Amino acid sequence: MTLDHRLSPEHEELRRTVEEFARDVIAPKIGDLYERHEFPYEIVREMGRMGLFGLPFPEEHGGMGGDYLALGIVLEELARVDSSVAITLEAGVSLGAMPLHLFGTEEQKRRWLPRLCSGEILGAFGLTEPDGGSDASATRTTARRDEATGDWVINGTKCFITNSGTDITGLVTVTAVTGRKDDGSPLISSLIVPSGTPGFTIAEPYSKVGWCASDTRELSFVDVRVPAENLLGEEGRGYAQFLRILDEGRIAIAALATGLAQGCVDESLKYARERHAFGRPIGNYQAIQFKIADMEMKAHTARLAWRDAASRLVRGEPFKKEAALAKLYSSTVAVDNAREATQVHGGYGFMNEYPVARMWRDAKILEIGEGTSEVQRMLVARELGLAG
Repeated sequence: MTLDHRLSPEHEELRRTVEEFARDVIAPKIGDLYERHEFPYEIVREMGRMGLFGLPFPEEHGGMGGDYLALGIVLEELARVDSSVAITLEAGVSLGAMPLHLFGTEEQKRRWLPRLCSGEILGAFGLTEPDGGSDASATRTTARRDEATGDWVINGTKCFITNSGTDITGLVTVTAVTGRKDDGSPLISSLIVPSGTPGFTIAEPYSKVGWCASDTRELSFVDVRVPAENLLGEEGRGYAQFLRILDEGRIAIAALATGLAQGCVDESLKYARERHAFGRPIGNYQAIQFKIADMEMKAHTARLAWRDAASRLVRGEPFKKEAALAKLYSSTVAVDNAREATQVHGGYGFMNEYPVARMWRDAKILEIGEGTSEVQRMLVARELGLAG
């Protein structure tokens, strides 16, 4: 028996298509959008027409009938050029549409999934709170039932929510405490809140270090009413749902981080061949060769890690540990490669006109979002039987 890590012809064709799209459509435009902190609506519309937002969803709900490996391949190719576009897709699929696909009723799926899969609208997932951070179980947002109408009435605040305030955002799925267990611990449920619902307020975009062409905002809910049928999944299962969503999302972020790490290699190779110092290309010097060789080693290994986790998910095998390992390693090497690529570029690496400056700014959040590196280590230790 042989172990074959090559992509199938279909996956390879998808990879080449997205590689060409990223190079020819995204690369010429994204630098200006990034500098102006402007959301890339035109690029997002084109990705919707390509079917990228519907990749891992069934055709009956408007999807492409693909799998999570296909999504990871796309995210890696996009992030080789720009992470703002990649995170817009990742959040739209993993956090916006996937909860509906996994836990929604047939009516909820029919209402929302076709428009999410086409990119006509974007979805967001309201989990993180100002006082919660990595401790998502410490949710303070509440939702109570109005006995007279049956409506859920939501009050609270969410922060750092991607895709939540664009002109095409259609809904936000929000976690909220809907009751208490016998031991006093919270019952956390998930509720669908359509954009424009009275009492649902979206703050101005954050001023961020990186991901400057993506949309990230704080959300507030003051007596926001949604009907009973907007409960997503079973009442009290919202926390378990979000854990499932994050396990899969870590594979997506690992693929994105791998793309950024590989993009740093791409840009460093290009610069090392063009830039001359002391009479010859800097790529002729062993110091630069070794830097780029180490960067390629890290990107290659990160790719093996996320693809292994994705393959386990697709086969229906346990993948929690492998997803945490992939996210931990790939985010670390994304930061490492961005730092080294900036060093290879010298002073030009500090100039925003060069993609590596953007990559350096974008890399750090990958060690924080969708579970910090510390959280990933906790998960791995627990899966190894070391945690109590």
